[in-house]
Amino acid sequence: MKSMNNKLLALVLASGLWAPLAWAAGGQPWHSIGRDATPDEVAAWDIDVRPDFKGLPAGSGTVARGAEVWEAQCALCHGVFGESNEVFAPIVGGTTAKDIETGRVGNLLPAKQWPQRSTMMKLSTVSTLWDYINRAMPWNAPKSLSVDEVYAVTAYILNLAEVVPEDFTLSNQNMAAVQKRLPNRNGMVAYEPLWDINGKGDVQTVVCMKDCVKDVKLVSVLPDHARDAHGNLAKQNRLIGPVRGADTTKPPPATLMVASAAATQVTMPSKKAGADIKVLLSAQSCTACHGMKQKLVGPGFSQVADKYQGRPDAVAYLSAKIKAGGSGVWGAVPMPAQTQLSDADAKAMAEWIAAGAK
Repeated sequence: MKSMNNKLLALVLASGLWAPLAWAAGGQPWHSIGRDATPDEVAAWDIDVRPDFKGLPAGSGTVARGAEVWEAQCALCHGVFGESNEVFAPIVGGTTAKDIETGRVGNLLPAKQWPQRSTMMKLSTVSTLWDYINRAMPWNAPKSLSVDEVYAVTAYILNLAEVVPEDFTLSNQNMAAVQKRLPNRNGMVAYEPLWDINGKGDVQTVVCMKDCVKDVKLVSVLPDHARDAHGNLAKQNRLIGPVRGADTTKPPPATLMVASAAATQVTMPSKKAGADIKVLLSAQSCTACHGMKQKLVGPGFSQVADKYQGRPDAVAYLSAKIKAGGSGVWGAVPMPAQTQLSDADAKAMAEWIAAGAK
């Protein structure tokens, strides 16, 4: 009987049923679980390195030593020269001497269409590279490299990207200086309106609440290039309720019924017959970023018209800018390339802007 009672007690403890019993007795069931971590245990986990280099341990490593470690520990997955293979993304490639000078990788711009982004193209802080290698590499034995070996491997990668010379020795003393040569060191910036509650937003518009224009045309269409991007929408909606997906395998209807107070019927104009330019702008989602007069994400159409008023090649210039996109003329926010636009549509937009955008 005593043996059975002992077995029953063991079962209660193993199943966790002891917790309510302890609680009922006035105890705290979690009081004796676990312990405080020792300083050595905390130090073993507290190994991250911040972008300001806080946490970077003392040490150094040469490019030559890094090549040896790379051949033995890294090349199997990442290639001898950081080109990697069909499984892992390349470590090096896509950066230029000009990028090292400016701190912005030109091949990351939308118009470049670079085939594959390497680690060095995206990296904005050397400490991030050092920290990742230190904590996670090599893949089959993370944290097995010594501090000096991590410095050496980091130096080897930086040499492959032509950031440091072949005879360079990377250390905790000179990493901040190396940071100033990183190709994409200026590639990550904090956009103030997103972080400062008092900052000016990147979109400014006013919702009409009274005395609004009554002859506004409401049009909702998908651009031709995106119409069937996600399959036939008609087959992706239930057959109950008010929502009906458009049959995106077919061309859009010539006439759209727009719900309004007067039940107005709006006909989509033919582009070949001199389309209403404002409908074309809406159909191509231009008005999502540009107001007619005021700046939203990009400048208002009237502002663009004023800037290029009287310029002899305004139509040709604006047509090319609309198609190619770009940044810098109106600020840092880039305008994506509008490659889906036909040359005729781009020219029509440019002519309308050059004529005053009215």
